[in-house]
Amino acid sequence: MRVMILIKANADSENGVMPGEELLTEMGAYNDELVKAGIMLAGEGLHPTSKAARVRFSGEKRTVVDGPFAETKELIAGFWLWQVKSMDEAIEWVKRCPNPMGGESEIEIRPVFEMADFGDAMTPELRAQEDRQRAELEKQAREREAK
Repeated sequence: MRVMILIKANADSENGVMPGEELLTEMGAYNDELVKAGIMLAGEGLHPTSKAARVRFSGEKRTVVDGPFAETKELIAGFWLWQVKSMDEAIEWVKRCPNPMGGESEIEIRPVFEMADFGDAMTPELRAQEDRQRAELEKQAREREAK
């Protein structure tokens, strides 16, 4: 199963305070463990919401709202995408993570939908489309690496 690991923001991350060398070193070692275990598919830190925008949808209408956004505890400072055997495995890996914010921190684990989760709504045509898209993404990734 794939899971998205969401590192919650705090006032420091929203104010653009960058992690120090010690935390970057600890996270680098942790990421090495994830890679060696074959779990990590992707992972990145995110700029604060002062550099972000949201697009709100209301029927056919679209409204752009520029950051920063309130409610820091609801914001995301970074993420990983992992491939694990179970939610329990993901929890055990997160418990080993260096504290991402130093003081109070929170990391959320969310399962990623797979095609099978959509049941009959995922028609053979939609499955073929998804397969084509994934193949194209992989091709583009290989091309970027070759450059």
